[in-house]
Amino acid sequence: MPQHTFTIGETDFLLDGNEFRILSGALHYFRIHPDQWRDRIHLGKAMGLNTIETYVPWNLHELRPGRLDFTGGLDLERFLDLIAAEDLHAIVRPGPYICAELDGGGLPAWLFDDTTIRLRSSDPRFLASFDPYLHAVLDRMVDRQIDRGGPVILLQVENEFGAYGDDPTYLQALTDRFRRAGITVPLTTVDQPTPQMLRDGTLPELLTTGSFGSRATERLRTLRQAQPTGPLMCSEFWCGWFDHWGAHHHTTDAAQSAAELDDLLSAGASVNIYMLHGGTNFGLTSGANDKGTYQPTVTSYDYDAPLDEAGRPTEKFWRFREVIGRHAALPPLPHGLPTDPAAPRQPFRTPEPVPLSPVRSLDSALAEVPFTAVDELPTRDALGIHRGLLRYRITLDGDDRPAVLRLSEVRDRAWLRLDGIPVGTLAREDHESALWLPRSRGVLDILVEDCGRLNYGPRLGEPKGLIGPAQLHRGPEVRELTDWQVGEVPLERIVEATPDGAAGGPGAWIHRAEIPLDRPTDLALLTDGLGKGLAWWNGFPLGRYWRKGPQTTLFVPAPVTCAGTNELTLLELEVLTTEQVRFAPDLRLGPTEE
Repeated sequence: MPQHTFTIGETDFLLDGNEFRILSGALHYFRIHPDQWRDRIHLGKAMGLNTIETYVPWNLHELRPGRLDFTGGLDLERFLDLIAAEDLHAIVRPGPYICAELDGGGLPAWLFDDTTIRLRSSDPRFLASFDPYLHAVLDRMVDRQIDRGGPVILLQVENEFGAYGDDPTYLQALTDRFRRAGITVPLTTVDQPTPQMLRDGTLPELLTTGSFGSRATERLRTLRQAQPTGPLMCSEFWCGWFDHWGAHHHTTDAAQSAAELDDLLSAGASVNIYMLHGGTNFGLTSGANDKGTYQPTVTSYDYDAPLDEAGRPTEKFWRFREVIGRHAALPPLPHGLPTDPAAPRQPFRTPEPVPLSPVRSLDSALAEVPFTAVDELPTRDALGIHRGLLRYRITLDGDDRPAVLRLSEVRDRAWLRLDGIPVGTLAREDHESALWLPRSRGVLDILVEDCGRLNYGPRLGEPKGLIGPAQLHRGPEVRELTDWQVGEVPLERIVEATPDGAAGGPGAWIHRAEIPLDRPTDLALLTDGLGKGLAWWNGFPLGRYWRKGPQTTLFVPAPVTCAGTNELTLLELEVLTTEQVRFAPDLRLGPTEE
């Protein structure tokens, strides 16, 4: 591609010296199967966009210190090259903190092992921790900048820092790293448009942008007061919202959202629509919020976006395209896309129901996975076991009298069994940390699920697992429990588990079904009748399901399916009320507030 200049002018972005308005939409490559990236990018262009934006998740690219991964679904270079192939520009936001409703806000869990590190600060240990990751990302950006013939026109430094702290030394250290790495395109920051956040979250040499979804004229005015010159940009135009387990599905009125977009563009501002297409929190990647009550984020990241979780145009797509057409030239619609905005979305295929059979208990599947003996009750971070499920075991040497088990805190959900018999569940969202035991002797097993690390706020980086001390209360007698055994739950053991002939029983169980298909296809897997657990399709991690909703389907992307026999594996942590796997003709994301 030819080289161009992209700079910040007195009131506008300048492409080769000419005024240029950014019309961008957010796509998170890590929330979309890589074989569907091209389709989502192409539809963004069809909506009238000239730019695609993405976060870069440090925690997914560096699961373990020093082991960086940019392959497969994390191939950022391929994603950017597909954007360039559509003659679109790109905005990249590598953090190191990104929020994004992602596990830990994009910060890797191993970073939290040292509880003395000051996250998102000029603490030299924090700066050193992300240097390998940031260098690897920026190294991939240098030759993909627009002044070198690539698509990248902007990079963002940190993310909504003004809502978290006030450390210009930290922001300067980040900025210097970007520039030393060879980044020559403009650098930006983003914050909600309040005077304090806009002041604390940026530096004079960085372009300040805003994040909001309504009252565009008022918020652009606040942004202009904070930054008298340079282009105005809403780099997170919230056209929807994310969902929490146990709550409703968030939607926004398409007409009202389009009117807000029109106000924004009529004011001459640039925009990044968040999200163009949300996608899915595959596997264990979803985060959580806690503003007094812990709220884990659901698997679907549909976001009520112009393209739904399966990448199909919604009413918002057509209304946004109409608005954009008032301010810029529109490309022709792709072949095969319905030209009637009122046409219903293409339904999913619905294979016939198939039997769901128990394979073996989780205990059986993990029989050869050793425990580690420890004295005091450890967190998962202290053990270096950073994600998923963790087993705790202790032998109680009391008697047949009942007792109360009391913990300081459970993060985030614990299933307890005494001599193999379930005795209860402790749930963080219900502020539960104590449970009656029918007796104070026997083997107590506790299975703990990390339901998602906090991605926003002052509790970012908190330890996970069981928070001690653990105490046994019998009347006035209180005894601290020591001499624990702890063990990891390797998820590959679940996917690879073979039947052992058992018919089912109490505790967590692995189940499996075989689904015949005549060709690969997107599917909506119904979770009605399932309790709480994890699902894999042909070994691909679809994510979490939970009876409490709101969503009652899991999206199965066509590229993970195949012609012939497809294998669904479930780890059910609670109770099934169905013996079949069924499918829906559409996504079922739950009731709305209305």
